Amino acid sequence: MASSSGNDDDLTIPRAAINKMIKETLPNVRVANDARELVVNCCTEFIHLVSSEANEICNKSEKKTISPEHVINALESLGFGSYIAEVKDVLQECKTVALKRRKASSRLENLGIPEEELLRQQQELFAKARQQQAELAQQEWLQMQQAAQQAQLAAASASAAQQAGSSQDEDEEDDM
Repeated sequence: MASSSGNDDDLTIPRAAINKMIKETLPNVRVANDARELVVNCCTEFIHLVSSEANEICNKSEKKTISPEHVINALESLGFGSYIAEVKDVLQECKTVALKRRKASSRLENLGIPEEELLRQQQELFAKARQQQAELAQQEWLQMQQAAQQAQLAAASASAAQQAGSSQDEDEEDDM
């Protein structure tokens, strides 16, 4: 759903994220919808301003990737120096979370078991599971065969009993 404002809608912060921040920051305050919209627009403009300045600083230092230092320098050059201490704290927090994620994802490596050995063990477990499944299927098949044989024997026995009963009736008729 494109609007007449072009790509501006694609370059905004999600309203749900802003609403959540407003509720967490000001839990007992009601904020009008137009005020929320203004906050979204201000946040978007702030991000555009800081990222553009950080991009210029990055280009001047002949780098291709904007680093956290470029963002911090952009805040300073735009007059937002009072935010730098908090930004550095948040940056450190992000680095800590990222490190924890990397450690969690490398638990497999920390087991001390070579990948080839883990793969071999996995294949053994798969083979064992396939064998158990095959044995289970074989048992079910045997049970079905036994049930079919029992049904045939019961039917044959009933048929024989019926024939025996009818031949006794014929014998009794002959005796009369």
